[in-house]
Amino acid sequence: MTIMIGIDPHKASHTAVAIDNTEAVLDEIRVRACASQTERLRLWASPFPDRVWAIESARGLGYLLAQQLVAAGESVVDVPAVLSTRTRLLGSGRAQKNDPNDARSVAIAALRTDGLARVSVDEHAQVLKLLAKRHRDLGRLRGQAACRLHALLMELQPGGMAKRMNVTRANDLLDRVEIDTEMVAHRVGVAREFVADLAHYEAQMKTSKARLRQAVAATATSLTDIRGIGVVTAAMIIGHVGDVARFKSAAHFASYNGTAPIEASSGEKKRHRLNPRGNRQLNYAIHVAVITQLRYPCEGRDYYDRKRAEGKNAKEAIRALKRQISNVVYRALVADARRLAN
Repeated sequence: MTIMIGIDPHKASHTAVAIDNTEAVLDEIRVRACASQTERLRLWASPFPDRVWAIESARGLGYLLAQQLVAAGESVVDVPAVLSTRTRLLGSGRAQKNDPNDARSVAIAALRTDGLARVSVDEHAQVLKLLAKRHRDLGRLRGQAACRLHALLMELQPGGMAKRMNVTRANDLLDRVEIDTEMVAHRVGVAREFVADLAHYEAQMKTSKARLRQAVAATATSLTDIRGIGVVTAAMIIGHVGDVARFKSAAHFASYNGTAPIEASSGEKKRHRLNPRGNRQLNYAIHVAVITQLRYPCEGRDYYDRKRAEGKNAKEAIRALKRQISNVVYRALVADARRLAN
């Protein structure tokens, strides 16, 4: 009999509850998050030799604990937080929110649900996910610095900077400012600091892009052959997909990334609407590919034009194209996996 051990992870502590196949609680424990957390949990679970650990958000807050258990030879599955919450509220019989009930709900959700992702030791895909996130964070920081600099430049020159913001143009504009008051002098000084921040982030992004290019090349992926998917977007896709074998079909993959529309029919009227769920990072990566394809003559642009000619509005045509590109991405990932397996 397999014993399912649900874990509700927190920053300072972890609560674990063991249940049997009838969902009866066998035992529970709360351990402090520390260097010996894995050892203490395994010692507590030793009476259950045939066990599976179910960790809520094993790629989020429970990441370190999940990796430590896998490294110790344990079998671990990842339970999405929304699934365990739904189980606690609707199907566990204990709707009150506390750590033992949360951990029990995680275990019940894992026991009832087939196809949960198995946690494995970090692979190259996780490296790409980390590097892609860092690159996007740098892009946001660069954008913030540029917006703040532009706001300050508008106080120094009517209209601010008319062209795209960059370090050279910003410095040229500041060099032309006539410093005739103390206020102007301070504005120029702060603006120079923003320009320095801009230069710093751009240098970091250049280094990050080179690092990503090497990491993506090491995967020998064919994703970059798809128009609109560069090294950053490819890294995001590979990092968030992980093992493509967990998706049974292109439709399953589209549902996961949110490109499969949701039916919103009523009576005789059949319609579909935007899917706000799914992995939004993957959805964003596919959206980037779509927008790029719309800018140039290609099969994607032709498909979009056909949908518009059929009477779909621009947003509906874009959603249809996103689904098609999702299918192309899925086929590329499957082909890459088969090639590496041979």
